[in-house]
Amino acid sequence: MMPNQDESLLLYLNEAIATTRSKEKLFQIVTEKLRLVFAFDMIAVVTLDAGHQFKRLFMRDYMGDVPDSAAQMTEATLVAGSPTELFIRDPRVQQVDIRELTPDYPDFMPFVLMAQRGIYYTTFVPLRTGGQLIGLLSMAARRRPDFTAEDRALLEKIGSLIAVAVSNTLAFEEVARREREKSLQLTVNNALLSRKDRAALFLTVAEEIDRIVAIDYFGVRIRRPATGTQGFVEFAKQPDGTFLLLDESRWEGVPEREQMQAEIIGAFTEPVMFTGPEFELAARRYRMLQYAMEKNGTRSMLGVPLWNKGEHAAALVLASHRPDAFTSDDLHLVMSLAPQITLAMQNLYAFEQIEALRAQLEREKTYLIDEINTTAKFEDFVGQSAVMQQVQTRIAQVAPTDTTVLITGETGTGKELVARALHNLSPRHDRALIKLNCAALPAQLIESELFGHEKGAFTGAHDRRIGKFELADGGTIFLDEVGELPLDLQAKLLRVLQEKEFERIGGRRVIHTDVRVIAATNRVLEDEVAAGRFRADLYYRLNVFPVQLPALRERPEDIEPLMRHFLERFTKQMGKPVRGLRERDLRTMRLYGWPGNVRELEHVLEQAVIVSQGPFLEFSGFSAVAAQAGGQPARPAANEPLKTLKEQERDHIMAALKRTGGRVSGPNGAAAILDINAKTLEARMKKLGIRREHQVTE
Repeated sequence: MMPNQDESLLLYLNEAIATTRSKEKLFQIVTEKLRLVFAFDMIAVVTLDAGHQFKRLFMRDYMGDVPDSAAQMTEATLVAGSPTELFIRDPRVQQVDIRELTPDYPDFMPFVLMAQRGIYYTTFVPLRTGGQLIGLLSMAARRRPDFTAEDRALLEKIGSLIAVAVSNTLAFEEVARREREKSLQLTVNNALLSRKDRAALFLTVAEEIDRIVAIDYFGVRIRRPATGTQGFVEFAKQPDGTFLLLDESRWEGVPEREQMQAEIIGAFTEPVMFTGPEFELAARRYRMLQYAMEKNGTRSMLGVPLWNKGEHAAALVLASHRPDAFTSDDLHLVMSLAPQITLAMQNLYAFEQIEALRAQLEREKTYLIDEINTTAKFEDFVGQSAVMQQVQTRIAQVAPTDTTVLITGETGTGKELVARALHNLSPRHDRALIKLNCAALPAQLIESELFGHEKGAFTGAHDRRIGKFELADGGTIFLDEVGELPLDLQAKLLRVLQEKEFERIGGRRVIHTDVRVIAATNRVLEDEVAAGRFRADLYYRLNVFPVQLPALRERPEDIEPLMRHFLERFTKQMGKPVRGLRERDLRTMRLYGWPGNVRELEHVLEQAVIVSQGPFLEFSGFSAVAAQAGGQPARPAANEPLKTLKEQERDHIMAALKRTGGRVSGPNGAAAILDINAKTLEARMKKLGIRREHQVTE
């Protein structure tokens, strides 16, 4: 080549370097110009770090003959153990026959690929700038080149120009990388500040990462002792490029999936990247990667730990269908996001816990307002008799504990008041007391009331329902009339008592609950167990600390204090004048058997306050009922037979039916007067032999 041609080439290259910002365009210009002067079949530029310990492929061109098996090979690799170490020791323009080096470097992939195509001769040109060796230019050919001294001198000068171009490009790429990183961090930070919803926040993060690093999967996986390994949030890219939120239920039915997930999260305790053959090797070690490869077509994966504290761990995982999807720059970029994503998770956990507590408190508030408006007051727990003093002593003994209590006694003896006393005197008093009457609902609805249900769990389940056990978390649940619970639900209740966990109907997630259980019944559960209507194991679980409430007829000395208490309350509520109690009425009250107990007495006083006109309370309606019910005194004369409780109950129900004209249910029915469930009253009527002709059509 003539000197003026040399100068023309150098000037052209210098101008191209000064005006071209695209790495690909610049390399194309250099390749085209050099091929006009020097014959070669492949050209590559390799860069070196400052310490000459690592090398990286900067650009390469096979001149149209790109091997299918050639990976991008843009990752930094060690200089030691490669032919590059020989060049660094003697950095000058030199020609090499690779067959002479193959015995020492048999696995050096570039030489293997060259040999497959019959390319054996390569010329190395040092790239220096500012006296510093920053890389090398390699031109390989099938025919041995014949360079003159002038050619070598020209290559030295060309090497200096290319070195400037490479340095500029590397600096430009570093600036662009930092700007890209800062832009992504800013976007993620803005998402953290503006979004409180888990899915919306991480969808933004996934979309922003995808703009820079093309991904097919984005996920944050967590491991906790209580729940094992599961997805905190996961997305999969759809064919239209959008991301679909994945549900953890997709793993249902996958054999040993918990063990597989536990294995793979252990792989992300350090930053890791599996690409190409490395992913296939990792898939042999981790069954979850094998599953992802076969099921989802995953061929590369990148993971960064967010935290790792013993049994508590979390990792950000990206995956792609392309085997060459990720580079070390991508790994460093994602690592730079880890602190922000960790902070986002901590903020979300705190926000979600606050929201859960707020929602629970709102439910408790609604529930408690309803209870306050519809339930008897604790101050109705009146009585100074010896038997009631014993009851109050047992309440004081067990209230401060979490022990399960079984309250027994006839209808109307105040079992709910005892439950409220136990709750109010316990450490759980600042949380809700949740009540469920097991006799007030059809059997098919009780399970939903107890445990809740998911949307669509059964016909009519239009929304998710929070059950009583979930609502009572941290507080107390009162299961009234527990003897009415169907046998299949008895087994599920037993599980909650034993394991402190349950599932909503139609749900797959196990819900843990911290609830104190108080149960009540007017049945003799020992008899129910003997008859096979109540599980023995559940009975023993409930009957840890029994509290037996006496019938009102067993404590006649409490009748007058109770009457005066109810009289004061109803007089104030209704704005009625204060009226006196006649001794004859008090005597009648003491002699009456009170099958409805304190509740019946309360209703009698309420009616008397409503109907009375003169200076004294009028009990004419009650006197008639008492007379029709037999009017037997609590202590009959020695020559008078004492009626059985069954006879007393039958007479009392008959009197109520007569007053209502045979009507059982409805606001004016006998069930309302007796303050029991209409279905329960019908069952008692059947058991007591009260015929249907005593009733009228509702």
